[in-house]
Amino acid sequence: MLLNNNIILLNSLNSREVGKGIASRVKLRRLELNLTQEGLALRADVKLPTYRRFEQTGEISLSALLRIAMALDALGDFNQLFAQRKYESIDEILQNSKTKRKRGKKNE
Repeated sequence: MLLNNNIILLNSLNSREVGKGIASRVKLRRLELNLTQEGLALRADVKLPTYRRFEQTGEISLSALLRIAMALDALGDFNQLFAQRKYESIDEILQNSKTKRKRGKKNE
């Protein structure tokens, strides 16, 4: 896993590595707040075995991850997930506005 100032470089990771990276950052946040696994699981309304598995493997349901984020006061971090593209120049905006089709082209 590649880290650059605690930011995971996603372009070279697979989904399992990304999950483990998220779990690692959640664990660090939990420890910063001086919470036990049980304490965070209770606050997030997640079963303790589920939370323990998450810290070990990075695997968890989205709804449980959102509850954990809420318990860690980090729910706002999800607002940027899949956010609309930010343009660098007016030319990019104009080029994108010429495209009328708003659906995918490939079914792969």
